Amino acid sequence: MKDASPAAPLEIFLSDYTPPAYLVDTVELTFKLHPTATRVLSRIAFRPNPDTADRTFYLHGEQLKLISATIDGQDANAKVTDLGLTAIAPDAPFIFEAEVEISPSTNTALEGLYMSNGMYCTQCEAEGFRKITYYPDRPDVMAVFSVTIEGEETVKLSNGNDLGDGKWHDPWPKPAYLFALVAGDLVNHPDTFTTMSGKEVELNIWVRPGDLNKCAFGMDALKRSMAWDEKVYGREYDLDLFNIVAVDDFNMGAMENKGLNIFNSSAVLASPETSTDANFERIEAIIAHEYFHNWTGNRITCRDWFQLCLKEGLTVYRDSQFTSDERSPAVKRIEDVIALRARQFREDNGPLAHPVRPTSFVEINNFYTATVYEKGAEVIGMLKTLIGDDAYYKGCDLYFTRHDGQACTIEDWLACFEEVTGRDLAQFKLWYTQAGTPRVSVKEAWKDGTYTLTFTQHTPPTPGQDVKDPKVIPIAVGLLNEAGEEIQATRICEVTDDVHAFRFTGLDALPIASINRGFSAPIILQQDQDNLTRAFLLANDTDPFNKWEAGRALARDVMIRMVTEDAAPDQAYLDALLAVARDDTLDPAFKALVFSLPSGDDIAQALFDGGVTPDPTKIYLTAQTLSQSIAQAMQDTLPRIYAQMQVDGPFSPDADAAGKRAWGNVALSLLTRLDGGAQARTQFEGADNMTQQLSALGALLRAEVGEDASKAFYAQWKEDRLVIDKWFAMQVSFAKLDAAPAVAEALTAHPDFTLTNPNRFRAVFGALAGNTAGFHSPDGSGYALLADWLIKLDAKNPQTAARMSTAFETWTRYDADRQGMMRDALERIKAAPNLSGDLSEMVTRILNA
Repeated sequence: MKDASPAAPLEIFLSDYTPPAYLVDTVELTFKLHPTATRVLSRIAFRPNPDTADRTFYLHGEQLKLISATIDGQDANAKVTDLGLTAIAPDAPFIFEAEVEISPSTNTALEGLYMSNGMYCTQCEAEGFRKITYYPDRPDVMAVFSVTIEGEETVKLSNGNDLGDGKWHDPWPKPAYLFALVAGDLVNHPDTFTTMSGKEVELNIWVRPGDLNKCAFGMDALKRSMAWDEKVYGREYDLDLFNIVAVDDFNMGAMENKGLNIFNSSAVLASPETSTDANFERIEAIIAHEYFHNWTGNRITCRDWFQLCLKEGLTVYRDSQFTSDERSPAVKRIEDVIALRARQFREDNGPLAHPVRPTSFVEINNFYTATVYEKGAEVIGMLKTLIGDDAYYKGCDLYFTRHDGQACTIEDWLACFEEVTGRDLAQFKLWYTQAGTPRVSVKEAWKDGTYTLTFTQHTPPTPGQDVKDPKVIPIAVGLLNEAGEEIQATRICEVTDDVHAFRFTGLDALPIASINRGFSAPIILQQDQDNLTRAFLLANDTDPFNKWEAGRALARDVMIRMVTEDAAPDQAYLDALLAVARDDTLDPAFKALVFSLPSGDDIAQALFDGGVTPDPTKIYLTAQTLSQSIAQAMQDTLPRIYAQMQVDGPFSPDADAAGKRAWGNVALSLLTRLDGGAQARTQFEGADNMTQQLSALGALLRAEVGEDASKAFYAQWKEDRLVIDKWFAMQVSFAKLDAAPAVAEALTAHPDFTLTNPNRFRAVFGALAGNTAGFHSPDGSGYALLADWLIKLDAKNPQTAARMSTAFETWTRYDADRQGMMRDALERIKAAPNLSGDLSEMVTRILNA
């Protein structure tokens, strides 16, 4: 029987965790593929869990048509609801068998088994497997899976090792969220990798016909990732086969399913003609990330979804290490911090703030956040800083050895490092349990050769957490003299109290402090520092991150004074930039980052923190004025920089070549403000790679002289869906002041726009949200447009709609008119009929700010 009344979403609490009543030893699945009527037959070997007396037999299941269900061959007499199945099960091992019917072609939510351009594919994290068949769909139930795929498709893939004829076997126990299936008309780019023990592994990247020429870089990145994980962490791959599949319709970047990684096409397909340097670096990082999950996520997984950061934070940290080793550690660190501040600090500072390990959730999909991923990675980095490299890797080895094949918790992870170091990490654990970004103020004192730094930490209240205990914060400090020489090598100051002082003795004169080097802790550092000191550190600091940080702080201060005081661009800042430009010892990629101004959102938050209501339009105009001043101050230098940074010969995505192109294109953008776009037109017309072509197009659009180039670009690339995603985003990102909403709305009527493809939707509306002045247009058109389309999207793809709703999370920082219009938009979304639990939860949390 079936209960037709759906249950209201329930809030789930970490404190309520209970072990599963039944464990699973083996799972046998047979898929009889059909676009609208796929039959899934399951044969599951259950046994009572000896760690609990509970014998409630409950299986999750959603959007399933039950054909039959038996226990040990007898009718299970199952009671079925919209959320699952219950039955009376024996207090002994038994076999549960079921047959269900599902409709992949109408599954627009892209969770469970669905179709993308005629290809069958799956996405089961976090709770998609319950849309495939009835199962205890929780990460602490791990089993060995065997799969048979029946259908006319030429290629049929699943997890594990290929037994032939559509049959697959994965010998490693895994939770259901790691299950994967792909079937369709695919072709492969093959290779092999020999592991450190001498085992040869077959590798494949599977794509649809026409994309084989975009696989070579991804395969190279995979092989480098496998070698790096062996060298750095001692982790060897454990199957005979590793498959990657490119899928056009995918809600995320990629998924680490055991032995069968499914990738958003944008995260694996690359060629010089169609991909930018940023695309190549992103693909390299995502391939590494998903491969590294084989040990940090698959072999050892999460006990429950509250422990999501256990696998994601650790794996993000590992992929960041990999990129640093493959490219430039300094540049990678700066890029990571820019992203952290733009996404995670914003999250920590608003209604969506939550601990790295949440204490409760309604929809787990809404907790795949920057806090879990990026801040989770920062916590791993701080742990390594506090205990040292040797202890860190010893602790990792103990973790891998002790917990292989288990579903674990943060406590399990930290216990390994406590055992290795003998150190109590209870206070460190607060980074996992307390939300919010610590504010750390610093005061300096000087007397009789002793220099004292006194740190005071405070973390503001966040939703559900009004009072915060002091954390342990590792702050890396170095000291310079007036000549720019380092007189105190980097020292880690462990701040453990509300107020904590550190002394440096035996000094001849008052030093200049370089604080939080390498961004050793994810904090907001509050320091009385004038622009002359910032300019000094930009010119002299031996720590690359703090060298950049000084320039960023200088730029932020200049822009804030221009906004609030109508000040002219600061000459000291312009002189400092010119000095950086002329310093040929600096990495070109580093120079490009120094010349990148703080974003409109960054300045808006800084103004709000200082008690000033931000005006997005004025911030935009200020950035334009400052950029014009930089161009004019450097007009004699820009042509030389541009000429020197041209890369001859065949295209290479390596860090050196990419860095030159980045710095050269910064020069091009500034030149375009002086020459009306002449050089940019020449580069656009002669470009032989996407980095140069797209950079030139962006410069022209920014200067409002790019209409013809934009039309030519579309005509050239209209058959390549990933390049056209770029074209859509460029139109909105570089729209004239306040015109972005109208441009975005017009693009939704373009024949190439589609609501059901997440990449295309994000290209338009992600670009709109990222265009601060455009989204916050004074007439509220940006808010109304996004609300309209989130309601439309929610009916088809709740997960993507919920994630895009975060564009509204900063609504309380703006003026009363904008606040009112944003609240109206949010209330309209909330009142929409049949709103999903995903989007409803997000909008409610945002409104409760």
